[in-house]
Amino acid sequence: MTDTATNHELQSPAIRIEQRAAEWLEQRAFGRWTQSDATDLDAWLQDSVDHQVAFYRLEFSWDRTARLSALRSDPPRESKMKPRDWMGHVKLIAAAAIAALCAGGVYEYAFAPQGTTYATDIGGRKVLTLPDGSQIELNTNTSVRLAADHTGRKVWLTKGEAFFQVHHDAAHPFVVMVGDHVITDLGTKFLVRRQPDGMTVSLIEGSARVETVGPDAKAQATDLKPGDVARATHASVSVSHAQVAKLETALGWRHGVLIFHETSLAAAAAEFNRYNRQQLIVSDPAIAKLTVDGTFPASRVETFARLARDVLGLRVKNEGDQIVIAR
Repeated sequence: MTDTATNHELQSPAIRIEQRAAEWLEQRAFGRWTQSDATDLDAWLQDSVDHQVAFYRLEFSWDRTARLSALRSDPPRESKMKPRDWMGHVKLIAAAAIAALCAGGVYEYAFAPQGTTYATDIGGRKVLTLPDGSQIELNTNTSVRLAADHTGRKVWLTKGEAFFQVHHDAAHPFVVMVGDHVITDLGTKFLVRRQPDGMTVSLIEGSARVETVGPDAKAQATDLKPGDVARATHASVSVSHAQVAKLETALGWRHGVLIFHETSLAAAAAEFNRYNRQQLIVSDPAIAKLTVDGTFPASRVETFARLARDVLGLRVKNEGDQIVIAR
């Protein structure tokens, strides 16, 4: 067995897929590309969502490299790159992809495009309608970046929470990057919330695939069905299930309200604090576990504080930028 074959066998499946995607791009750009080749590529893409994600990600990097080269301000002294030069660029792009996979935590940034960023302030909400009819609703204090490829089908959730309603296109998967995680739409409505140590994906309708990348990732790709809630950290993905109707209460913010069902006082206060600069402070651990029910305007902190005072019999003190709730 040759050293090359041995090294190939030791490579992870993700790295082999990245390399094969780079080979397809190189062959299409500089080889004798035939209809048979196009058919084979389509079959390879349809064989796995992993193949699609790797190929379109590298294709985007390839296209962006080409645009940057074309926009260089240097006078074009024999300016057109020769095929062998572009082949080197393809290999560099593939090497960057593989290095990013091995680096784990830098994965998101290795492929972050210079696309358009949309953001909301605390308490804000914004609806983005993409060229294909898909929609992204940004919740409070949220930021997303769309790839600069004019399709809007590659999105980076850099902060906060967003609800996605995706127009399915099997040939062009809708991909959401969240740190070291990749969510691939398979015809879906889903909610994604980014957290310091990972993310949570709640699937409302359709199906989606969640992957964690990097050398420490232990979980395989996870396919979700309606009602599934995936909690992803860098090392793993765990899935629980809830009624879709219950998950939809978490989307009350789309209508400007927060909906609580037997929610602890501490958790309700923390949720209000995501939407308001005036913060609720539950000062006594003994009352933090008290539960509340109801629907409240997300911006009306004082309404919730009155509930705590009048219904739960707690003391409430307004201190300007804080409302302190105590026994």
